Amino acid sequence: MTTVELTRFRVRPEQAEELLAARADMLADFATDRAGFRNARLVRLPNDEWLDIVEWETAEDFAASREKGGNLPGIARFFAAIDSLVTAEEGTID
Repeated sequence: MTTVELTRFRVRPEQAEELLAARADMLADFATDRAGFRNARLVRLPNDEWLDIVEWETAEDFAASREKGGNLPGIARFFAAIDSLVTAEEGTID
């Protein structure tokens, strides 16, 4: 089963372009540093909120990624553009 990470967060309007600019580097860092990383989609929602949908091969891969946090420059830059966390959930695709 594929594990899905659903993270909803707020970005101040003046940081939205920075978030988007950092996205490619974040994904490149994930691809090289995060075992089990499959895919990610970023959705812009109303009221300065965003939803990041990230697919992992296993729940263990997702847990290991969370422990690493913003350990590489591209990931840290993306995280720095986020103002606040709204929700973080984990699910599976059967």
